[in-house]
Amino acid sequence: MSKKNLQNSGKQWSDTDISKLEKLANGNTPTGLIAYHLKRSEAAIYSKASEENISLQPTNKSPYNRRKK
Repeated sequence: MSKKNLQNSGKQWSDTDISKLEKLANGNTPTGLIAYHLKRSEAAIYSKASEENISLQPTNKSPYNRRKK
């Protein structure tokens, strides 16, 4: 990820940011994509998820809530 996309780098996490992180993690979204959506580094995502006890481990389902046809 290029530095220009890290607009929130160094800023405090808002409650909205934390809820988005939790929602995206629960939706089985890859960490890189979560970082892109929140405009933060992957390291920041891992750190905050750990601090908030949010699991980033993939669940046993397809990402993005895809349905098999």
